[in-house]
Amino acid sequence: MLYKEITEKIIGAAMQVHSALGNGFQEVIYQRAMEVELSILKIVFEREKEMPIFYKGEQIGARRVDFFIENKIMVELKAVIRLEDVHLAQAMNYLEAYNMEIGLLINFGAKSLEFKRVHNNKLLQ
Repeated sequence: MLYKEITEKIIGAAMQVHSALGNGFQEVIYQRAMEVELSILKIVFEREKEMPIFYKGEQIGARRVDFFIENKIMVELKAVIRLEDVHLAQAMNYLEAYNMEIGLLINFGAKSLEFKRVHNNKLLQ
């Protein structure tokens, strides 16, 4: 599994946050708590990094990634009752747009923490 060690640390940090805060807060609260946890773990990250989106070589917009970790992994946070297919599709689209191999989709809104490891199938072929 690509970047297994670091993704496990990120998921562990999310579990710490969810264990302490539970569900029911807005996404920004979980972002701030994750920032604290990632810093404690000495994981290099950028929060809300703006990344350009291109179409046929033209920049057509930008999107802020919740966390961009060690220049390898995109992390998208949610605070919804349950993850839907549209959330997974969004995370996969971001991977393709940013030309990244691996991402994590983490949901703090459910009673139990939910997370999905997402892959950029275009790069992993």
